Amino acid sequence: MQRTVFDDDHESFRKTLRAFLEAEVLPHYDEWFAAGVVPKDLYLKLGELGLFGISVAEEYGGAGLATHKFTAVEYEEIARVGVLLGGSSAHVLLALPYLQMLATDEQKARYLPSFVTGEEMWALAMTEPGAGSDLAGMRTTAKLSADGSHYVLNGAKTFITGGALADRVIVATRTSPAKEDDRRFGISLFAVDTSLPGYSVGRKLDKLGLRTSDTAELAFVDVSVPAEDLLGDENQGFSYLGKNLASERWGIAHGAYAQAKAAVELAKAYATDRKVFGQAVSSFQNTKFELAACQAEVDAAEAVTDRALEALDAGELTAAEAASAKLFCSEVAHRVIDRCLQLHGGYGFINEYPIARLYADNRVNRLYGGTSEVMKLIIAHDMGL
Repeated sequence: MQRTVFDDDHESFRKTLRAFLEAEVLPHYDEWFAAGVVPKDLYLKLGELGLFGISVAEEYGGAGLATHKFTAVEYEEIARVGVLLGGSSAHVLLALPYLQMLATDEQKARYLPSFVTGEEMWALAMTEPGAGSDLAGMRTTAKLSADGSHYVLNGAKTFITGGALADRVIVATRTSPAKEDDRRFGISLFAVDTSLPGYSVGRKLDKLGLRTSDTAELAFVDVSVPAEDLLGDENQGFSYLGKNLASERWGIAHGAYAQAKAAVELAKAYATDRKVFGQAVSSFQNTKFELAACQAEVDAAEAVTDRALEALDAGELTAAEAASAKLFCSEVAHRVIDRCLQLHGGYGFINEYPIARLYADNRVNRLYGGTSEVMKLIIAHDMGL
């Protein structure tokens, strides 16, 4: 079926990005994979490419395009060649919406130009050790100084994507105790400069997958955060955190679909080239049936995520619809990539083969942004159950 979600501008961007990946990323990726991190100058190159400013207003150096379709193209192209671009997805998909939604004109003038160029990389810090998905249970605190000039930040965060190399981190923290009838009250968001005294990066977490996307623990000990770096209204942060979940979950859904699509192409190419008992693996009926079943699932996932993308751009994607897209596409990708790895035989277990990296990278899709079980709860609640 002909896809209608992309136009000529998106396809032109696809060609540009594909050429960039082949010239600037693939020749070095094995080295980055072994190191577990991308070089920081990659972010400057991505900034030059325009990847960080697509939806940022022109006055701050962006293109001013209110769409997620270029991001969708990016996910498809990086999955196609089996790479990751460090913390760039957290920079754009997680941090940017809060700046666009909450930052004042003065803050945007300070933050966005360097955001667009990649000179300042951003991350989002919500999760805490021992709290997990219970954001209302966070213990990190920020107390306003007597003169009102700054907040004193203390606490810790974990599982922070892009946290090791971030220059600024949007930190969710308690500025007031929770109310008896409202545990969500009292949370605020701050754009914290990572060079401030008392801010430190702890362990860079050793993950199963996403090896080149740094994920870190963060610690704050009496960090003096200027009051002008408060994002939005004090104590209303929890309501802000929920407003970006639809786009975040769509992003996970589309990324999972792209990985599944890439896995089918990899398995098809491998099965065509690989010979067993004197004939190509692709000639066996079982191989044909497996790839056909996988292709059917990818087609279905494509339809789901494309429809979600159109709804997201129109501002109509509901929380339940985003949860449904994430649940379906991440579960499809899990099944498809596993079957495609199986078709590689023992070579599918070797990291030099992209299918092995896809297998490891894909696993987190059913965990972050809300587990599959949480997605089911959201969908069931929307069904009135």
